[in-house]
Parts: sequence; C-alpha cells; structure tokens
Amino acid sequence: QAQLAESGGGLVQPGGSLRLSCVASGFTLENYVIGWFRQAPGKEREAVSCLSFSNRTSYYKDSVKGRFPISRDNAKNTAYLQMNGLKPEDTAIYTCAVSRLGCVSAERAYDYWGRGTQVTVSS
Repeated sequence: QAQLAESGGGLVQPGGSLRLSCVASGFTLENYVIGWFRQAPGKEREAVSCLSFSNRTSYYKDSVKGRFPISRDNAKNTAYLQMNGLKPEDTAIYTCAVSRLGCVSAERAYDYWGRGTQVTVSS
C-alpha cells in the first residue's frame, strides 16, 4: 500500500530553520515528482514548491522562493523540505504529495498524500 509520512515539524523562532522529511513506502519515490503543500489556520491549502524529475525545485509562492528547496534521497525513498528564514506567516500544516505527471500546482494531479506535519513559527 502506497503511503507518505511527514515528520520534522515543530515550533521554531522567526529566522530559524527546519527540515521536513517525507518518507515513501509501497512505491518508488524516484518515479514521481514531489510537491509540498501547506494549509494555514482558516485558509485553503496551497502549493508551496515541487521537485521535478530532474531534481529542480519550482516555487509556487513568491514568499518562499529560494527559502524552501526540496531534495530527495532515493536510497532512503525520502524527500526533504528545507525551510530557511522562517517567518510567522509560514505557520501551517505542511503536507507532501507525489505525482507521475510532473510539477504542477493543481492538487488533482497528485497521486498520494501524507497526513501533514505542523510547523509553527513564533517567538
């Protein structure tokens, strides 16, 4: 059974960093692009960034451009979201998802989803 499991969230001060992990099981992560989405309190879920088949990060939010690169470790079947220069407005539940189609922001293009991990940025 295909599953994704996120970890690494928590409470961090503004300006700090976190690295979220997304562990895949039941399928080979290398065959998919990896998207990260987030949902802030009272808001709809939004696409943040995506790692392509050629391992390039695309950003869907100008506010995170360059701060939230994605990487993958195929040997561990795991993807990572490195979050740098965190701001209070980055507070949200972060969820990873995978797609065979390529990097797009549309949620319907993604095949499998994790349950999410909470990131809170506060002093």
